[in-house]
Amino acid sequence: MSTTKGQSRSRKASSQDDGPVAERSRTAREAAAASNNGAETMPLDTEKILELYKKMNVIRLFEDAAQRGFRTGKVGGYLHLYSGQEAVATGLLEYFQDTDKVITAYRDHAHALLLGSHPTEVMAEIYGKGTGLVKGKGGSMHLFDVENGLWGGYGIVGGHIPLGVGMAYALRYQGTDGIVQLYFGDGAIHNGAFHEAANLAGLWGRDGMNPTLFILENNNYGMGTSVERATAMTDLSAKFDSYGIEHEDVDGMDLFAVLDVAKRAVQRVRETGKPYAIEAMTYRIAPHGAADFLERYRTKEEIAEWRKRDPIGLVEARLLESGVSDETLDGIKADAKAIVDEAVRFAEESPDPPLDELYTDVYADTVDTE
Repeated sequence: MSTTKGQSRSRKASSQDDGPVAERSRTAREAAAASNNGAETMPLDTEKILELYKKMNVIRLFEDAAQRGFRTGKVGGYLHLYSGQEAVATGLLEYFQDTDKVITAYRDHAHALLLGSHPTEVMAEIYGKGTGLVKGKGGSMHLFDVENGLWGGYGIVGGHIPLGVGMAYALRYQGTDGIVQLYFGDGAIHNGAFHEAANLAGLWGRDGMNPTLFILENNNYGMGTSVERATAMTDLSAKFDSYGIEHEDVDGMDLFAVLDVAKRAVQRVRETGKPYAIEAMTYRIAPHGAADFLERYRTKEEIAEWRKRDPIGLVEARLLESGVSDETLDGIKADAKAIVDEAVRFAEESPDPPLDELYTDVYADTVDTE
């Protein structure tokens, strides 16, 4: 279920004393119930949903394996997991085209996998190996796969937002029908870079010159700081109103609702060249980062409540209701596990980058002065 600008919203600002996270959990469940888990707006194409279900399972198992690698000392740098948010990128990237570009923040493993980066290369990059996606130089937070449309995960909060807006302008300036899917979190929307870039997107978009699809993945916390402690205006997507950018909310735990919104929003941005924004209400069931052991900013009860709406579990329930057998789903899970196991094996057996790689890809080898 989603709400567009001009309609009444089911989500409202609430104070710290009102139990805001619990309130958001309730409203997310209510949104799913109202939309019958997307059934009214997204008819079930069993074969397609089984394909997406497999992708979501690969992402979840991949993240679990990456976290084990970090906690056993095999992964350097830092690590941020997408567990619990799988429905957002899976639904939106279903409508990605070859002329499009994707740019995101540091929680970027899922986006790379969904765009077609090979799981072995992604895991090897996380392990810092020479066979990795960017030769072991980027690690978890800086995945790049330009051939498949991924123009980066970025480690600086909000720093990639102006880049995405600029890329969208360039696509329309070059006369293509490509769009930019620009992903960022609830913490980044309070960064000055967001506001400057959104203002330009709104200005350029008046002339159809900024096909940016802003995707705000609101997982309730910027690191350990809840939305209510970060802004007086907790209706985050309303901030786009200041820049003349229309927007809507979607239940980001519900793949069917995301697919429905994504289809409309992507087509709208592609046809008009105007920016549009989606706030996906979601929740990471994993810690903020792999070293975030204590999670003192949220309770076990809160996490357990959100786990009841695990996006993979919601899809699985829909498939079972439609007549798909347990054996079929178990087979998909086994296939996903085999893919991830192979990625881990490849990463562990791959060599470290040679030392001379320190000096490659730093400066251009040649500069065309003509």
